[in-house]
Amino acid sequence: MAQMLEMIMLICFGISWPMNAYKAYKAHTARGTSLVFILMILFGYVCGITAKIVTGNINYVLIAYFLNVATVGVNLAIYFHNRALDQHNGQMPARRHHFHRPAAV
Repeated sequence: MAQMLEMIMLICFGISWPMNAYKAYKAHTARGTSLVFILMILFGYVCGITAKIVTGNINYVLIAYFLNVATVGVNLAIYFHNRALDQHNGQMPARRHHFHRPAAV
């Protein structure tokens, strides 16, 4: 029963990723897309796969994990493609600096 519920969860998540990829591809911009979010989702799936392997609980649910990793990977590729489009169109700076210089006293 637990494996079936895990599979249903993965299918529900998995359905959303192709729709997100299509939307991002059609948008032609990376604005509104979080790279950190995508990477955290990938990390979560990798942890899930690793847990299955380490515990020896290798079953059909792994297929859903790998399919989800593939679709999130497509989203990641689209993000970088759209980011390059944004840079080419001057909509996004080439590099973002996330630090603040101290104010002059």
